Amino acid sequence: MSQSTPPASSDYRHVAVLVPCYNEAVTIAKVVADFSASLPGCRVYVFDNNSRDDTALIARAAGAVVRHVSLQGKGNVVRRQFADIDAAIYLMVDGDATYDAEAAPQLVQTVLNGADMVVGLRVAQNTKAYRPGHVLGNRMLTGFLSWLFGRACNDILSGYRGFSRRFVKSFPILSAGFEIETELTVHALELKTPIAEVSTRYFDRPEGSVSKLSTYKDGLRILKTMLRLFASERPLAFFGTLGAAAALLAIALAAPVVLTWLETGLVPRFPTAILSSAMMIVAMLSVASGLILDTVTRGRREMKMLAYLAQPDQRLGAPERDAGR
Repeated sequence: MSQSTPPASSDYRHVAVLVPCYNEAVTIAKVVADFSASLPGCRVYVFDNNSRDDTALIARAAGAVVRHVSLQGKGNVVRRQFADIDAAIYLMVDGDATYDAEAAPQLVQTVLNGADMVVGLRVAQNTKAYRPGHVLGNRMLTGFLSWLFGRACNDILSGYRGFSRRFVKSFPILSAGFEIETELTVHALELKTPIAEVSTRYFDRPEGSVSKLSTYKDGLRILKTMLRLFASERPLAFFGTLGAAAALLAIALAAPVVLTWLETGLVPRFPTAILSSAMMIVAMLSVASGLILDTVTRGRREMKMLAYLAQPDQRLGAPERDAGR
């Protein structure tokens, strides 16, 4: 089967810019205008998530295709975006005008060059744009995820990303809120798809624009998401670790009983002896659960890979199609 000619660098008709929005009336017109200028011919889709201001009206007036999502949360919005929009290449960006539209062609080109997901690494232009506390939290969460899954990442919380169609259409989104970036990263790590990173400028929010993030609340949610994903994607390691901890505790509890038996020849009925036996049973059950779930996870991962491989690679110039028209 013959392949299409890759689109010219100035032709971005095959690119869909996806903008999840909630109360971004102050910034959305700039976002739509900047990305439309940076990627001539692209189509900008603004998915409004129950905004109480004029976000939708302003976005439509600026030239964006506007959709509405009633389920609250960024994860729910991205789920609808990935389901409803067909394109050869997707660019996801927040509607708060903090990401650099001038870097968009580079992200698109990186996807064209073979990456299934490219992450815009945020380079803060001032301390207000990317506060030290947020930087530390991101580094901790990013390092934790890299340790869990064995592949280095540098900014798992960036909302500025490019995707191939086959990645988008094979991604089963489960999260509802701001954990979506973590889930996107884990999906790429699990499938071992090509991942790239491009440094981009990160700006402070314009005057009058208010952040919807809650540093500690969202940080805890992301940490819970990573632990949940670790348990589901690495069950043998997760439950094996719990089993080993339970076994060590059982041995520690049993030590006085064994010493008493060695000294007297009698088996004392210490409460710790019963607890030790219970902990050893828990350890065995935990390891057994990990072995069973590991088999299930392998089958699920194979299904994900088959779903990924079943999607045609349209980065060679297939026309963009709006599935909802």
